[in-house]
Amino acid sequence: MASLSNEAILTQLDYTVTPSSLAQVEAVIANTQNFDNVEKHLLALHERLKSYLSYVALSSSKEYFKIKNEAKSEELKAEVTDLINQWSTKYKIEIEKVPGKDTYYVLGYK
Repeated sequence: MASLSNEAILTQLDYTVTPSSLAQVEAVIANTQNFDNVEKHLLALHERLKSYLSYVALSSSKEYFKIKNEAKSEELKAEVTDLINQWSTKYKIEIEKVPGKDTYYVLGYK
């Protein structure tokens, strides 16, 4: 599978394409280990999470993609957490939980 352009990745993640968002996504991609093995799975996860009001985004504090679990009930939050962990295991993608938050950084392909 050919990689998407940075503009396409931003659009898929519901961002407006601007010089600063392009620079940010470029830095995040460079910082994501083996991004070519992560890209399509990350975008598919983003689509899957939308029904839970959760999503994949660019972190504003670190050069990583982040997964935000913003499900509205504890039951749904647990379901999304399971979904994220199963996704990480299935596709061998290393994630790191942000302490005290329902957020995960995507570090890269294991």
